[in-house]
Amino acid sequence: MSQAVLILIKPDGLKKSLTGNILTRLSETKLEIVAAKMVRVSKELAEEHYKHLKDKPFFGDIVMYLQGQLYDRKKVMALVYWGKDAIKKCRDLAGATNPEEADPTSIRGSYGRITTIGVYENAIHVSSNEPEAEREIKLWFAPAEVIVDLYPVKEIMQKEVINKIWAKREGKND
Repeated sequence: MSQAVLILIKPDGLKKSLTGNILTRLSETKLEIVAAKMVRVSKELAEEHYKHLKDKPFFGDIVMYLQGQLYDRKKVMALVYWGKDAIKKCRDLAGATNPEEADPTSIRGSYGRITTIGVYENAIHVSSNEPEAEREIKLWFAPAEVIVDLYPVKEIMQKEVINKIWAKREGKND
């Protein structure tokens, strides 16, 4: 059965230039990338992503971690992988959330660490199950940003929507 899964390459993965290594490892799954983008993570997005952990004492730290406030990389790479058993395949490659418990050959086992304040720098996020994957994908991506129809959508007419477009530079004849 085809599934979708959200993958986030977290700020520590970007800071350590692990993007290529992680994508190469994920290519072993033979899944299709159906959405990808770089995201500046707002506090609101990080809090909503981790809302299931809001009662934990480390909630503030993981929100700051996902926002990239512990690094000079205030962004993540968000991807949606799609295909047969996508969640299991990606979670198996990622390894255990705690880098010290992760198989050393997994992504987290290879690249993760626990900081002195106790935050798991595990380089990657992978959705844990189908309902969570749907919630996360809808949080991180608009339907138009995904090249397959993962979930039902509706079309609406919007008026007076402000969009940014590329402007011509002064003195350039583009």
